[in-house]
Parts: sequence; structure tokens; C-alpha cells
Amino acid sequence: MNEIESKITALRAELEQYNYEYYVLSAPTVSDRLFDAKMKELQLLEARYPEYGDPFSPAQRVGSDLTKSFTSVEHRYPMLSLGNTYSESEVKEFYERTARTLNEPFELVSELKYDGVSISLIYENGRLTQAITRGDGTRGDDVTANVRTIRSIPLKLRGANYPALFEIRGEILLPWAEFERLNKEREMQEEPLFANPRNAASGTLKQLNPAIAASRRLDACLYSMLGESLPSDEHCANLEAARTWGFKIPDVIRKCHSLQDVFDYIAHWNGARKNLPVATDGIVLKVNSLRQQRFLGSTAKSPRWAIAYKFQAEQAVTRLNSVSYQVGRTGVVTPVANLEPVLLSGTTVRRATLHNADIIAGLDLHLGDCVFVEKGGEIIPKITGVDVEARTVPMGEKTVFISKCPECGTPLVRPEDEAAYYCPNEWGCAPQIKGKIEHFVTRRAMDINIGRESIDTLYREGYVRNVADLYALKKVDLFSMERWAEKSAQNLIDSIAASKQTPFERVLYGLGIRYAGETVAKKLAYAYTSMERLEQADMESLLAVDEIGERIARSVVSYFADMRNRALVDRLKAYGLQMSLKEDVLSERSDKLKGATFVISGTFARHSRDEYKAMIERYGGKNTSAVSGNTDYILAGENMGPAKLGKAQKLGVKLLNEEEFLKWIES
Repeated sequence: MNEIESKITALRAELEQYNYEYYVLSAPTVSDRLFDAKMKELQLLEARYPEYGDPFSPAQRVGSDLTKSFTSVEHRYPMLSLGNTYSESEVKEFYERTARTLNEPFELVSELKYDGVSISLIYENGRLTQAITRGDGTRGDDVTANVRTIRSIPLKLRGANYPALFEIRGEILLPWAEFERLNKEREMQEEPLFANPRNAASGTLKQLNPAIAASRRLDACLYSMLGESLPSDEHCANLEAARTWGFKIPDVIRKCHSLQDVFDYIAHWNGARKNLPVATDGIVLKVNSLRQQRFLGSTAKSPRWAIAYKFQAEQAVTRLNSVSYQVGRTGVVTPVANLEPVLLSGTTVRRATLHNADIIAGLDLHLGDCVFVEKGGEIIPKITGVDVEARTVPMGEKTVFISKCPECGTPLVRPEDEAAYYCPNEWGCAPQIKGKIEHFVTRRAMDINIGRESIDTLYREGYVRNVADLYALKKVDLFSMERWAEKSAQNLIDSIAASKQTPFERVLYGLGIRYAGETVAKKLAYAYTSMERLEQADMESLLAVDEIGERIARSVVSYFADMRNRALVDRLKAYGLQMSLKEDVLSERSDKLKGATFVISGTFARHSRDEYKAMIERYGGKNTSAVSGNTDYILAGENMGPAKLGKAQKLGVKLLNEEEFLKWIES
């Protein structure tokens, strides 16, 4: 081994050890700066000397290629779901049933039930070769490229004496801290927020770009081993062996020798789980002996040797200190309860949504009330009730929804068919003005590289009062404000200039017309092909567009009836933004699939699923994700999901393979 190869090998070993200490042991021994420096050194060496490449190198966790689709893989061992219990009496029934069936001494193993995405990891000769989701329990998706990015999952095992081939199963998790960080970023970009960490983890595993998966800092906890040559007949002993090989095995697993041991474990974690860094929703009980597990067997859906005890939804009682009101970019006024801080689902809750005036009236809230707050893994806590018996005399002031905008003082309005109140002063209300600009610059709209704080500064200094003002900015304007240097100013100016090439449908979405989200904007852009035609559209023509209802149509007509909006659009047009569909897009469009609803399932050879979805829309068809009585066709690839296939056959939905579909649109 020469000097270069020795250096690369040593760096890999060093970085693997640091990864293990940080992500598995949670006991880092070096600074982030030193780790990053060594990682950069390894990446440079591997790039310079590709002959010493190794796909299991710590520098190769994130692949460079995008995944076009996920392959469906059959599980070697079915991934069964657990039967659920919700009371200690049901746990007792499970314990006594197990005792009667075995008729011999047995141990139960108690574990926390993590609220994540089930995963099966396959290792061959100490190397991670495949990662498969649960799917329908029989088949799942191969998500190896994304799982490789998770630092707590070893690409190569430590030590020795591991089986040549085995599976280890567990949950992919998004810690609470990362969940809140990710949702804060999405909120800044006005992207839909993830409902809970499990949904965020699931969405991340289905990302086609492993780099995105890597940026979301997933974690994993592993809790089950399967294979022909496992170290022990005991479940617990196998997990302890896995721990020595570098796997992150939860340290909360306990052997229980009696039913009382189980109840003690449940009682402890029913409270202690609130301090955990990840979401949990219950406890899993398993028979420890693998021999006894095999004897007990399984039903068609669940093992008889294991059961899940589900915690009740977390609730806390705290004091209502005040109610404040937030104004969104569309003028919607949302009430927010400001609470005495309380720990709930792993995070400190200080605020809870009150949704609208009807909710406030229904709760009969008074300042100082003790209120019941639930989170249950959701993004925003909610108040579910008031502890009326805890009220003192005299009671605090009754909470009544405001009648004027908290920002500009304009009287609020409430449309007859809606629950929300609006501030109608969209051209003079600061949160609405800044909110429209923030929406306009988001990645899904104009993708201009500027954040909320910078927009606030530009607004405060008087440089930007609407989205068109962005295109009048000059570097000298930016230099006159704090924290703007040559490079950052030039980056913004370049980003604004580049946005002039953004396609028409995204420009339309960026305008922020009420109810015209990304999908609706695309429908309108393709139906009218130019801003000029859309400006002239009336209710009748708008209602004729697929999926455009009366509320959306009325909003579009109202938007262009306001001459201030027309003047804004004219300014954007004068600055060179795209105000019509490009010729190449127009030339490819047709009505061949008009009126046809498609579901896409499986994997394809000629195009990716996203490319086929775009084709269906381009030719006038409609995409949906679920098979129903309204589905006309299923574009079926290899390894089509068995559930969708069964439902399609039951409903008589026609299946098209890849070649048949392409012939249809090319004919």
C-alpha cells in the first residue's frame, strides 16, 4: 500500500470513528470544524485518485445521481404490523394469553414505539446493500440511496463475528429539533408545512435527490434482527451484538420478568417520553426468545408474540395569558393564544392556534383561564377546552375577536361563505405587502435569492413597496443599508435578473392571486396561454376551465378588475418578465387526453414518473394519486403496487403500459 492509499484509508477510518461517536454514541470527541476539514481532505484525495475509490467511504454517503424512480422489492421476511392495545387490561390479556399458549417460563422485552418510518436494512459481508420501506408488508420501495445519507446508519460494520447476511429493522426518524428547523425553513419559503416528524421523514425518504435527503438530517433507531445465523436465540442479546457492530440501538430496552415489570415500564415512559428528542406514540412488548416467537407464530397481519401499547394523545394544562392576531399575505387574520410555557410532545409550547372567531366563541375563553392543550405530534398545538372549575372570581376579560386590523386599523370583513376575517387594505397593510413580496420570491415562484429580513429592511427603508419595485433596485440602493457588501448585493441583483426567465405559469403563481395556488396557476396559464388573455377572462370562460370553481373564478376577475393590479402587471411586463407560454411549450400541447384522469404506478424505462405526469398535463389529461371510480386509466409500469392493481381490477379501470401510452400521445 503506497503513501496516498494509506492516507485515504486512515482518513476513512478516522471519519468513520468520528461519525460513530457523534451519531450513534452521542459523544463527539472532535469539533465540527476539524471533522469538516478532514472530510474535505478525504473528498479531495478521492477525487484526485479515483483508482482508490470505495462506495462505502464516509465521503460517498450522498450519491451524485438523481433517482428517477424507486424500485419495488419483495421482502425476504414479511414486515407485519403490530396489534394495538390502549389499556393495561388489554396488556394483561396479551400477557396471560402468551403464558397459557407457551405453558413455560418466558420473558418480555419492553421497547419504546418510535413514530417514524419502518425500514429494513440488509447487510452482506458487513456492508449495507439495500434499504427497503415497509410498503404493504410484502413489498416495499428500495430507498438505499437516501438511507445511505443517514449518519447513524453504518455503511460498513465495526468489529467482527457478524452474520454474512442478515436484516436489521427499525424506524427512520426526524428529531423534534430538526422537524422545527425544517418547518421554519418551509414557512419562510411559504411551502406547505409537514404535519408531524413521521410525515417529514416519509417525504424525505421518497425524495428523488439524495442531496435533499442528506440536508434533512434524519436519524434511525433499530430494534429487530432477522437472519439464518444470528448470534443468539434471544432478541435482546442479538440487539446487544448489533450495538457492538456500530448500530444505534436504543438504550431504553428492558427485559420484563413479570406483568408488574411491564406496567412499571409503561408508567415511567408515559411521562418521561415528553423529554425525548424524537416522537414516540407507545410501547412495544415482545417475547424475548426467538424459539418461543416461532412457536407462537403470526396471524395474517400481526405476530402473536408482540403487541403495541399506544399512549393517549398528549395533553397539558396551562394558563392563557393573552390572545394576539397575525395578518397573512392574503389579509387573513389568525388569532393565536399566548400561553404560560408548558412541555408537550418533546417541545416547549408557548403558543397555540385558535383558528378563527367561531372557535374562540365556542371555547368561551377568558384571559387567565386554565386551558387544555394537545399536540399529538402535530405542527401547531391547539386548545381543546377550558378547565372551567379552575376559574376564580372575578374572571378575566372575555376574549372577543377583534373588529379592526391589528396592523393598519382597517375594519375587518368576513365573506358569507368563509370562517375567516380579512383585512381588505391589501395595498396599505404592511404584513400583506411584505407577505406578497415574500411569496413572489419563493423557489416555486420567481426563485429570487432574498430572505424575509432583507425584504423587511427594503420595505422599511422605502425601496420596495410591491414586487415590481424589486426590478428597479440598484446596487447603490443596497449599499446604503447595513450588512450589504459587494458580493451579497451583486448576488441579489443577478438573482433578480435571472428571474426574468421564469416561466409564465410561475410568474402567475407569484402574483399571489387569492385561491390561485401553484396547481391552479398552471391550469390558468395553460388555458389562457398569456397574461393578456387572462386579464380579459370573465366568469363564464373561467368556470369552463377544468377544476376552476366559482370562488377561484371570482377571485381572478376581482384581481384584474383592480387597476392597481393591472398597473403592477404592466410594470412587470415592461421589466421583461415572461407574460405568456413559450412557443415550444405551446407547440407541444394538445387535447388528446382531455377529460381523461390518470393514476401512475410502478417503475418505467423510457421516462420518469414526473415526466409522465408532465406529459399527461401537457396533453390535457389530469393526474391523481389514488384509484377511484373517477379514474379512467392507470399508466402501469413494472412492479405496480398490488393494492392499486387490485382496486383497478375491481373497478374495471383500464391499464396502459408504457409503450401503449406513448403510442397514444404520439399518434
